[in-house]
Amino acid sequence: MDNREKTTYVKKHLTAALLKLLAEKELRSISVSEIAAAAGVHRVSYYRNYSGKEEILREYILQLFGEWTSAYDRQPQHSDDALCVALFAHLNEYRGFYLLLSRRGLLYLLKDALNTICGPKPEQSNLGAYTAAFISSGLYGWIGEWVARGMQESASEMAALLKARL
Repeated sequence: MDNREKTTYVKKHLTAALLKLLAEKELRSISVSEIAAAAGVHRVSYYRNYSGKEEILREYILQLFGEWTSAYDRQPQHSDDALCVALFAHLNEYRGFYLLLSRRGLLYLLKDALNTICGPKPEQSNLGAYTAAFISSGLYGWIGEWVARGMQESASEMAALLKARL
């Protein structure tokens, strides 16, 4: 196994361990030693890859969104409607994870991911940046409330509701 494969292995197991522990208790109550032990790796492996527990979750969210955007890009049809349905379908596919984040008061990590993906960028014009901030924050609010209410509506229903509001 080369270094990249080892890093991927360690990160995958640390993420799985943290998610399992997070289902049982609050993030602040989980120690690095517990995560490393549950992952079957040494604590030094944790510190070599992460500066904090939230970083594991941020990276995982970005990984999930990266997989979603790659899958969406491979679809033959691209439209705002299709994108919106695909986004809510992704969130629904990983509903257990997003509900867990919400239950643990960590859904704000999703806002960071949305800002990374569709938030304002330094190279944008002022109007472009303001628009991106509006869209990113609006999506976060919309998603956050949907998750807080138990994700009752389907992806298609959420996309239709959002479209009706816009």
